Amino acid sequence: MFCGDGDMEEGISHEACSWAGAMKLDDLILVYDANSITIEGATSLALADDVKKRFESYGWKVLECDGHDYDAIDRVYRRAMHVKGQPVLIVAKTHIGFGAPTKHDSADSHGAPLGAEETRGLKTALGFDPDKSFFVPDEVYALFGERAKTLGRMAKRWRRQHPEVAEAAVAPDYMKLMEALPRFEAGKSIATRAASGQVMNALATIVPELVGGSADLGPSNKTYLRGFGEVSPGNFAGRNIHYGIRELAMTAIANGLTAFGGFRGYGATFFVFSDYCKPALRLAALMKVPSIFVFSHDSFYVGEDGPTHEPVEHLASMRIIPGLTTYRPADANETAYAWAEMLLDVKGPSCILTTRQDVPVLEGVRHEGVSKGAYVIYQSGEQDEHTLLFIASGSEVALALDAAKALVMEGRAVRVVSMPSMELFLRQPGAYRDSVIPGSMPRRIIVEAGVRFGWDRFRVEPRTTRFVTMDNFGASAPYRDLAVQFGFTVENVIKVAKTIV
Repeated sequence: MFCGDGDMEEGISHEACSWAGAMKLDDLILVYDANSITIEGATSLALADDVKKRFESYGWKVLECDGHDYDAIDRVYRRAMHVKGQPVLIVAKTHIGFGAPTKHDSADSHGAPLGAEETRGLKTALGFDPDKSFFVPDEVYALFGERAKTLGRMAKRWRRQHPEVAEAAVAPDYMKLMEALPRFEAGKSIATRAASGQVMNALATIVPELVGGSADLGPSNKTYLRGFGEVSPGNFAGRNIHYGIRELAMTAIANGLTAFGGFRGYGATFFVFSDYCKPALRLAALMKVPSIFVFSHDSFYVGEDGPTHEPVEHLASMRIIPGLTTYRPADANETAYAWAEMLLDVKGPSCILTTRQDVPVLEGVRHEGVSKGAYVIYQSGEQDEHTLLFIASGSEVALALDAAKALVMEGRAVRVVSMPSMELFLRQPGAYRDSVIPGSMPRRIIVEAGVRFGWDRFRVEPRTTRFVTMDNFGASAPYRDLAVQFGFTVENVIKVAKTIV
């Protein structure tokens, strides 16, 4: 791999390279193009690290060479390939704008065109005909063509030797997946993080490519695959990876595992820490890499840990990433179905948000409904323009159900829609969307323990739509006390519903 001075300043270089050293990744060679220049000028403006000592402290072997001396580069590569038990950093000292008459070692050559005269001078200095443009000597074409053939043969041979490693992610067998999927009994209560852990372990045998771990939160996220061993320094036979507290590196490594082929990489942390994962989540979506991410402790119901650990705006920020499918299941069975859908989807990344607190296992949960992002989980009475239509996700589905059933006792017609995945629902044909949330039902109450942002698309008109959402930061207290304080109670939801004209 190759990197530059800017990469060495980025936080992910510390996270990922520290982990690589701890794991003794001796098939890893990183070439550092050290020209000491960034866009604003010399790296000394903001960088005083001793990179050699830094990487040696990570457990890397560090080699150095002149980045313009081809023989020296060849020699250092050969040395690096023989290093065992640790990754290798090659510090290649170079000059940016090498050969340019006035921009050699200058920040002016970092991101701007050299210009016609400077380019002529550069070509002359490097021995090229200054009057020829876009010219590549025949011997260079021949060299690269032969190298491409050699690498192609090596790749084919490797694929023959490792037929079990697919070139791209492959969806598991649907019937086997359904047979292995746990079922949870209605009426009982279980945190969806615990249900998620049970589902992962039930499916791990039939999805052997599922490999990953947590950013030091496995016992809380419930993402450890029991009986499948651990990745450890120099030993990569296990399927559980200890990432340490390195959320961004974890997300990027999960993407790398998945993109390589033969693996479905996953990562996990508390939902509030998904902010640290965002750059790599965005790249997974951009590249259509079907990695999976488990974010537990999904709302203010975290409780005593307080507002620093209580996600509020995070759910909306996930939903707006193009190509990322977010699931916030209402109960254990929706959690199981969400896992099935994530594994079956090999066209892009997915994430699942799970609760810290126990939630009831609900009646009326359907796999088909989860697969389409939203569905009617309960209704009673004449379904028309007077119906009170509740739309909720996650733990608030049970709250909406309780409020709706209480209103039924008062003679009101109701409908409750569970929406585990807004993005998935919005991809459905218009006819299906209208069958779940009819335009003819304008009286709507939207209930979710996150910011209101994104929900107004389901509002027909302001005077007939109400929101029970979380548009402020949380607090530190037992979660049941917080539910009262923030209005997430049956009594308040009923009160809000009754204000609709």
